[in-house]
Amino acid sequence: MNKSDSERIAAVLGSADCKPAQKIEQADLIVVNMCSVRQSAVDRVFGLDKKLKELKTINHKLKTILTGCFLKKDKNKFLKIFDEVININVLVKRFGKKNNYLKVTPQYSNKFSAFVPISNGCNNFCSYCVVPYTRGSLVCRDHKEILKEIKCLVKKGFKEIWLLGQNVNDYHFPIDPSVNFAKLFKMIENIPGNFKIFFMSPNPKNFSGELIDALSKSKKFGKHLNLPVQSGDNKILKKMNRPYTVAQYKNLVKKIRKQIPDITLSTDVIVGFPGETKKQFENTVKLFKEIKYDMAYIAEYSPRYGTAAAKMKNDVSAKEKVKRRRILNEILKKTALAHNKRYVGKEVEVLIDTKKSTDVWLGKTRGYKTIQIKSSENLLGKFIKARVTKALVWGLEGKKIRP
Repeated sequence: MNKSDSERIAAVLGSADCKPAQKIEQADLIVVNMCSVRQSAVDRVFGLDKKLKELKTINHKLKTILTGCFLKKDKNKFLKIFDEVININVLVKRFGKKNNYLKVTPQYSNKFSAFVPISNGCNNFCSYCVVPYTRGSLVCRDHKEILKEIKCLVKKGFKEIWLLGQNVNDYHFPIDPSVNFAKLFKMIENIPGNFKIFFMSPNPKNFSGELIDALSKSKKFGKHLNLPVQSGDNKILKKMNRPYTVAQYKNLVKKIRKQIPDITLSTDVIVGFPGETKKQFENTVKLFKEIKYDMAYIAEYSPRYGTAAAKMKNDVSAKEKVKRRRILNEILKKTALAHNKRYVGKEVEVLIDTKKSTDVWLGKTRGYKTIQIKSSENLLGKFIKARVTKALVWGLEGKKIRP
């Protein structure tokens, strides 16, 4: 979502006749698009203070603006570093003369993969999360507007479409409530063209049977799903204000894997949440061993001001949080490698998205596995067929199959 916002900010600045500076020392305007989800991200912004002061001694006309997700209580602190701290819609209105940044045509970062926000904000109020306070309540885009954007992208040759939302499967268009996320997905599926659809991130609480059915029948679904669990313990889930149980989560995974057997599954999890005992953490360990994820994004809990969890006693030591993260990571390494070994010898479709070196390319399989391919051809942005030759913990190696 932050990358998507930055693409829209870049487009707005371009429409106002701003040109990218070749070097930061040459800039007359610096816009920082920040994220407040983790304290470490906020700390990085505070860490820009010295650098920005140095740049202002080089160019006295330099103007600095902070936008994106920030808490109101931090605004005065940031104003000591930046000339202005403004909402992204205010920025867009000033430079692009529009009231809603989601209506801006982005300056896409490449020509084959695109981020398409379908909603902004969230109504869930998970006890550890600042999103409802920084982005506000859930607002969904008109499905006709979304379809128009994607049709345009497909005509331009984009091969990968990412649907974005803080809780993507909460999507519903207020003017026509019958258009939920499952129906929106089917509409996108029906757009002619050779492209893959991915989305992130859904909440397990309302991952419907209708949606599973739509994904299982889709020829364009990327066969990859990030399904955040956050904890494998029911009491911790309740403290997190996550409205599902471990049993419900496991049952959902079972249904998804039954209907989409070749799906790859990743998750988000927080270790060291306030009050998390060793026994409760062991329940998360058990879940990891049982689900056998392909990938997981493991975060050590850090308090976020204004959230319900920030009022709880942060009673798990930093050392213990690191230990718990490493334990889960070791389990993940084993399950990820086991999953990847199943691909060896198989033929996969790959979208090449990165040039690693002169003749080495990186791409993603339909299940969003990273694969390395050697080729003297220019493969960037192309779909190719490859045969997997080696399994690694975090990816694959393969050879291009000649058409």
